[in-house]
Amino acid sequence: MTLWRKNIMEELEKIIAKFANSGWDLIETISKEWLAAIKENAVNIVIKEKLIKAVEQADNECGSCGCEYDPLYKRALVLLRSE
Repeated sequence: MTLWRKNIMEELEKIIAKFANSGWDLIETISKEWLAAIKENAVNIVIKEKLIKAVEQADNECGSCGCEYDPLYKRALVLLRSE
C-alpha cells in the first residue's frame, strides 16, 4: 500500500468511525459493518456501495444543518470514490 493510499484510508476510517458512533441508524449500522470488514480485510463492492448510498442520503437529509457531520459526509464521499 502506498503512503498516499494509507493516509486516505486512515482519514476515511476516522470519519467512518465517527459515523459508527453517531447514534443515527441511517449511517451507524453500515459504518460499523464497513469498519468490521476493513479490520478483516474483507471490504467488497456491496458494502462500499451501501456505505456510499447511506452517506449520500445522510448528506441530502442533514448535510447543511450546521452540525459537525456536514463536512464529513462530503469528505467521506470523496475518499470512498477515490479508492
